[in-house]
Amino acid sequence: MGIEAELKARVRDPDRVRGLLRQRATQQNSVYYDVYFDTPDRTLNRGRRELRVREVHTDDTAAQALLTYKDAPVHAASESKPETETTAGNADALRAVLAALGFEVLISFEKHCANYRFTAVGRPLLASLVSVPELEETFLEIETIVDTDAEVDPALETIRQVFNALGIDRNDETIEAYTQAVAARRSTP
Repeated sequence: MGIEAELKARVRDPDRVRGLLRQRATQQNSVYYDVYFDTPDRTLNRGRRELRVREVHTDDTAAQALLTYKDAPVHAASESKPETETTAGNADALRAVLAALGFEVLISFEKHCANYRFTAVGRPLLASLVSVPELEETFLEIETIVDTDAEVDPALETIRQVFNALGIDRNDETIEAYTQAVAARRSTP
């Protein structure tokens, strides 16, 4: 299990950031259909853990199903978490298995992503410009996988260097999860 070292920020000028990212890598468009599960008493949510079934649709490949478990954060400032993920043949089957085991849907939503894979300071990165139809803002997520807690801070420093090069201000960084933002939006009349 690796640790997903990740930073997320609100993007004030998505077109400008998209242009700068295209200078680094080819854009791959994806739509993620995410369904988050929890126990009836919300044990995972209370422990800041996540269990997700994601169905990924891209412009050039067949739909892919992913099962992801994220443990509690190991880095408070960024909410970076250990992550275990595997592919599966059928997202519907995954959701049915989890329901049969007693898990309930916590929330579901879709994310539209423009993904860019590149290397910075010798580190492989995935940068994603993200829009969630229910939210008004565009976000930039940049992540990399590290092996130990000690590697999180240096990885985040690399990501911040890329943020700086893209004109992303540190004040625009956020640790609010999409699950929280979408839930809050849905509860607002």
